[in-house]
Amino acid sequence: MITIKSKRELQGMQKSGRVLAAMFEGLRDVIKPGISTWEIEEFAQDFMKKHGGRLSEQGFEGYKYGTCISVNDEIAHAIPRKDKILKEGDLVSVDVTCNVDDYETDSCTTYGVGEISAEDQKLMDVTKKAMYMGIDQAVVGNRIGDIGSVIQNYVEDENGYGDVRELVGHGIQPSIHEDPEVPHWGKAGHGLRLREGMTITVEPMVEAGGDWRIEQKTVSDPNDDWVYYATPDGSKAAQFEHTFAITPDGPKILTLQKPYDGYEKYLPHFLDED
Repeated sequence: MITIKSKRELQGMQKSGRVLAAMFEGLRDVIKPGISTWEIEEFAQDFMKKHGGRLSEQGFEGYKYGTCISVNDEIAHAIPRKDKILKEGDLVSVDVTCNVDDYETDSCTTYGVGEISAEDQKLMDVTKKAMYMGIDQAVVGNRIGDIGSVIQNYVEDENGYGDVRELVGHGIQPSIHEDPEVPHWGKAGHGLRLREGMTITVEPMVEAGGDWRIEQKTVSDPNDDWVYYATPDGSKAAQFEHTFAITPDGPKILTLQKPYDGYEKYLPHFLDED
């Protein structure tokens, strides 16, 4: 079921998104060569405790951790690990859902570890731009396919990368995964029509090697083996994600990070309307 959010709900989600965005801003000073991905998990947990939030992915469908942390060829859903040490030139994607006062938001950022190659920087830049291109299509009256079509064309046709099909964006609130599904590929003019008050995520995952397929891999855990997804050819992957609301004034991003770097048009205004 797709829910249309009230002003009160959008205000609550904006507060949640502010906390989540600030956590990602803080990670810029944490992520560096020599740390483990477990230290990212610890930072996220501590940050949420200090700022009145919680990592709501923890406990969802049996997941034990608050973050998903995927490195290099790992596309998504990899767990934080004490023995996964970041090296100069790595790419690390951190995917987090945040709950503040029962309001959910979801975001992902890919970070370069230390100095990265020009090729890896381009992968990150294309993925991030693809996300914003998709968000730009999320206006009242457009369809879900308009989002996926523009992302697929930019990622695959213009840049020759692989645009992951099997993992998609989604509606959010009151739970972290709600209808509708939001594919990052598709045909313009097709799919569900977008309405004011919907809150969804756009989160393209892009493979440098040009393949759009994913491969299941397993992290061996003493208590529970965990399946995650990687590129089938070993090439690097990147992911960016925002939660946003569809409004008469265009999409308003609830998880926008500072500095805004020209993205001010996406700033939400729900808390300013009392």
